Amino acid sequence: MKFSKQILSTEWTFKDRDDETPGAWMPVAAVPSTVQQDLIANKKLEDPYIGFNELKARWVNEKVWVYRHVFQRPEIPTGATVALVFDGLDTFASVKLNGDIILESSNMFLGYRVDITNALGPAKSTNVLEIEFDCAQLKAIELRKKDPDHKWHGFNGDMARLGVRKAQYHWGWDWGPVIMTAGIWREARLEVYSARVEDLWPQTKLSSDHKTATVTAVAKIDQPNSEGSVARFNLTLLGQEIAQVDVPVPADKKAQASFEVTDPKLWWPHGYGPQTLYEVSVSLLNDGNDLHRVSKKFGIRSAEVIQQPDKHGKSFFFRINGVDIFCGGSCWIPADNLLPSITAERYRKWIELMVAGGQIMSRVWGGGIYEDDAFYDACDELGVLVWQDFMFGCGNYPVWPELLESVRQETVYNVERLRHHPSIVIYVGNNEDYQVQEQTGLTYNYEDKDPESWLKSDFPARYIYEKLLPELVSEYSPSTFYHPGSPWGDGKVSSDPTVGDIHQWNVWHGSQEKYQIFDALGGRFNSEFGMEAFPQISTVDYFLEHKKDRHPQSQVMDFHNKADGHERRLATYLVENLRMSTDLETYAYLTQVVQAETMMFGYGGWRRQWGDERKCGGALLWQINDCWPTISWAIADYFLRPKPAYYTVKRVMKPVVIGVRREHHDWSVVHAVPPQKSRYEMWVASSRQEVLHGTVELRFISVDTGKDLRTPAIFKDVLITPNGTSEITSGVIDHVTESEPHVLAARLWIDGQIVARDIDWPQPLKYLEFADRGLQVKQQPGASAGQQLLIISSQKPVKCLVFEERENVRISDSAIDVVPGDEQVVEVTGLNESDSPLEYRYLGQ
Repeated sequence: MKFSKQILSTEWTFKDRDDETPGAWMPVAAVPSTVQQDLIANKKLEDPYIGFNELKARWVNEKVWVYRHVFQRPEIPTGATVALVFDGLDTFASVKLNGDIILESSNMFLGYRVDITNALGPAKSTNVLEIEFDCAQLKAIELRKKDPDHKWHGFNGDMARLGVRKAQYHWGWDWGPVIMTAGIWREARLEVYSARVEDLWPQTKLSSDHKTATVTAVAKIDQPNSEGSVARFNLTLLGQEIAQVDVPVPADKKAQASFEVTDPKLWWPHGYGPQTLYEVSVSLLNDGNDLHRVSKKFGIRSAEVIQQPDKHGKSFFFRINGVDIFCGGSCWIPADNLLPSITAERYRKWIELMVAGGQIMSRVWGGGIYEDDAFYDACDELGVLVWQDFMFGCGNYPVWPELLESVRQETVYNVERLRHHPSIVIYVGNNEDYQVQEQTGLTYNYEDKDPESWLKSDFPARYIYEKLLPELVSEYSPSTFYHPGSPWGDGKVSSDPTVGDIHQWNVWHGSQEKYQIFDALGGRFNSEFGMEAFPQISTVDYFLEHKKDRHPQSQVMDFHNKADGHERRLATYLVENLRMSTDLETYAYLTQVVQAETMMFGYGGWRRQWGDERKCGGALLWQINDCWPTISWAIADYFLRPKPAYYTVKRVMKPVVIGVRREHHDWSVVHAVPPQKSRYEMWVASSRQEVLHGTVELRFISVDTGKDLRTPAIFKDVLITPNGTSEITSGVIDHVTESEPHVLAARLWIDGQIVARDIDWPQPLKYLEFADRGLQVKQQPGASAGQQLLIISSQKPVKCLVFEERENVRISDSAIDVVPGDEQVVEVTGLNESDSPLEYRYLGQ
């Protein structure tokens, strides 16, 4: 018989297990869902994202919930199998069919398949499916008590979470609430078949000259007797068949076909080439009947992590198809606490936002989930590289045998599910677990290579990161690079800047350094760093219930910022750098200015270092997104509304950028005594692969008058180094003779077009007077419908001109610095002539 499936999405009910009152069963709109979503739909729970409602929702975390579905027995031909399939159960689930337990689940990250052919009632009978979800919060506490000798150390949430294979951020994080979801969080279905394709794995090998590639497709067949069965493999590109081959299904039920592809169309990250996707399919044939067909899209590309000794230590950067790639991007957390609410469209909008912002890589963080297929599909199609953590975060994980076996199954399941995606270029063992080991004094001897001794130590999870995971990745996705942890550097202390990747949190956390020296704090690959900022005001207004709370220091405002000590840290960076204000709109804007400046100083300097023997291989800011409406390090808020920092990163990540910077003068150390002289430097960074020539201009412009203090320096026919950095000039500012505070304004022309700007300001900005800037913003129709142009000019230097963000309106640039004599144009799409002009503000307005 031909494979068929029935999605079990509707006609579910649910209830609190202990509620025996009449009418306790409530309808479920659709599965996948979580109990919180279903309670909200039944008006039993207020939106936990508003006000203090998270606290009102805590009772849900401590209950046991039951879901029920009644279905008719499907028609089952003789010899066919009926399987009940769950792609995700959250988390401790006991599944009953007609009163009998058929499955016990304890891992949110696993899919499950149960043969229920003999458990169903007779033909045309009604069958009752019930799933009881035990309380993960209480279950975790029970499990912790069973291992009292383990050192339950870590950061964020209840450390009992370490014994449970559930998304760790559900216990609360320093950017998210405590919402312990339960439910059928991914698709549930019935499958009826006599045979099926269990797995299809396309593997590629690209020749060093890129002129040929071998595609090997391996199909794993689930069939009682494969005699006489044929696997028909097809390889296509853009709907056009390249090759077809029939392969008899062997006794081991693994059918394999290889295709030689000449002049292969390569898959590239965006900005480097097209995102070409081939498709391989396999049809399972028996006596001419097509029993089941599965297809997968994949890309042909090579991906390497280059770690080699150099003058800076040991490199850490990515090489795709033989091209070195500076991986500027961001870390990704789950985009919602209620995971089933994230649609494929919403995933795609997030990836589109990354691409529009020039981001090359997304790091799927280890305290969340192995993401939905829609996330990786969008990364494949739009060209975003994926750094994939395994789901261990900020803790000393226990390793009892049942847990290790669950981790093994979870790893195999997810690597098999994800390994065809060309976007995934690295698997990483954990997030910050080696930092926990260091900070809490757990035993770690890198020279000890005996895995059995690791299991007996007080840091037993080393066995997971350095034996179990690398062995499984090597077996199930051997072409993908594995890295034991993030941060990690060959057994050295995790903050060592000369090797591996680092998380640089000495801006904001730690020693709270000045953000102006961020580039000096970096390592070989900066996989976490950040600065907090308020979201857009419309997002703040969403989570505020009462007008009285609409000020920066209200209790509900603090409640929606989960970072420890955020009041002091925000205040420190604001007071150090900007003139303060307490009205909400201005205060929120000032935090956004600080975040934007922080990203600019970090990204700009690290991108420059790429040209110095790849001293910095990439920078992934913390974080691109939020899981609820909040105040956090995200550069775009829960509703996909960019903060100003999004645009500063976008500018620094353009293919060709110019940078200018004067040396840092730490005004707080010298008690605000101004410098007598300052060195400055100017450079151009390019990710283009060809040699370019351009013209560079450097101006010295008074902040107070807008007049040039020197004749502009012009550099013609500048040779721009391919995929590297070109140092243009350096010099000294004599503050005795040039006593007026002034900006250094750099521009780069290529083929007569301005392609990049950068402006360096005297620091701190709070010492500058920004009154009477003479700013003009004129709006005129663009070349296409729904497009408007903003023509921007000023009489004096303007700092951080930010435009209002509106729903379904996209702005090409914001958080702009403007100087006299340099008109800038911003394109706005989705804004009609009849709409009111976008509001804007700038520093000191």
